[in-house]
Amino acid sequence: MAEIVNLRRARKGKERQRKEAEAAANRTAFGVAKSARKQARAQSDLAERALDAHRLVGRTDGESE
Repeated sequence: MAEIVNLRRARKGKERQRKEAEAAANRTAFGVAKSARKQARAQSDLAERALDAHRLVGRTDGESE
């Protein structure tokens, strides 16, 4: 015997699957959240400032005295 299917549930389930596929495509298209981008940029800037603070003045890379 065939399985009885509630058409309303089947329609809503199909719509949920479509929306989830669209959301997954949007996640890959638009990348990470703004707060995560700001956090990564802040950490990068902090590391760069720390490196610049330890740089010796008057010497360039590869130069020996």
